Amino acid sequence: QVQLVESGGGLVQAGGSLRLSCAASGRTFSLYAMGWFRQAPGQEREFVAAITQSTISTYYGDSVKGRFTISRDNAKNTVPLQMDSLKPEDTAVYFCAALRPGYGSVRSPNHYTYWGQGTQVTVSS
Repeated sequence: QVQLVESGGGLVQAGGSLRLSCAASGRTFSLYAMGWFRQAPGQEREFVAAITQSTISTYYGDSVKGRFTISRDNAKNTVPLQMDSLKPEDTAVYFCAALRPGYGSVRSPNHYTYWGQGTQVTVSS
């Protein structure tokens, strides 16, 4: 079992930066691919970024590519998401999630097993 807690959300002006973090508990953290998703009011949960177990591969949604960077520290059980050049349309609740090996695509929220409670990011224009 993996428990996830997000932090680092807040209010920022357009063009600014925020760094979210996902802290994971559990001895098997390094076995999971990790992803970040976001959900704005009235919208479906959207893929933001993902990173494989060994950090060999990273994946990004088209809307954040070139602005966001995902990483992980398996020694500290954390998954940071650096968000730069933020836009008002980035406003959403951001969720961290863990995907069991071989359970499906890193881009689909339906394939993830464990989720955090979310952290609010608001970008003002």
